[in-house]
Amino acid sequence: MRHLLYTLLYRGNLAKLAVAFGTDKEGIHFYSQHYQKHFSPLRKKRLTILEIGIGGYDKPTWGGQSLRMWKAYFPNSRIYGIDIEDKSFHNEHRIKTFKGSQVDEAFLQKVIDEIGAPDIIIDDGSHYNEHVIATFNYLFPLLSENGIYSIEDLQTSYWTEIDAENWGGSTDLAAPHTSMNFLKSRIDGLNYQEFMDKSYQANYFDKNIIAMHFYHNLAFIYKGINNEGSNIIGKLRKQNTNSF
Repeated sequence: MRHLLYTLLYRGNLAKLAVAFGTDKEGIHFYSQHYQKHFSPLRKKRLTILEIGIGGYDKPTWGGQSLRMWKAYFPNSRIYGIDIEDKSFHNEHRIKTFKGSQVDEAFLQKVIDEIGAPDIIIDDGSHYNEHVIATFNYLFPLLSENGIYSIEDLQTSYWTEIDAENWGGSTDLAAPHTSMNFLKSRIDGLNYQEFMDKSYQANYFDKNIIAMHFYHNLAFIYKGINNEGSNIIGKLRKQNTNSF
């Protein structure tokens, strides 16, 4: 009953829903304002939404706050969650959870086979740099054609060891193994058709990422067909015209 009240009162306001359901996407973090911006045009569509990381650590009844927040915000969508721990306690109408690792490709494929291509993927999982990159490499190609992939807590890109836990980050801002530098390398790919190196072979991400948005510790990657062509053709035509 309380959750129904939250949904009725705050259905279109993610910040208020985040506070009402108790997810750290508002307060500890300030993600809800950015999710609102990117997700509000999709709110009433029938979507398949997959969130990695349900929360609550090894406590089976803990966590699930953001799953219920997404359920309230997207009234016509199916919400799925992945966690290394059993979180089936949180299964309910329009919410289903799966137990497994975000870097176990066989597990991920079984999830996708069951739920279909997700329209939105939210990585709020382990936050280990190696995991973030491996999960993105596997799941982004399985995202729906015009889907959105978000990655939270990118601060671990700059963390090495905190509280005796090695996050795999680096103090080197050019370290290729961090999540942020992996994403930075994708930015150049948005413009691969402008590369003057004729030997360059465009990869899958070059051809299928059409936009990237970065905020404090948060990124959104938009999938689509990146084939607008190159401005160099127009430049060469203009140059040849002016040469006569």
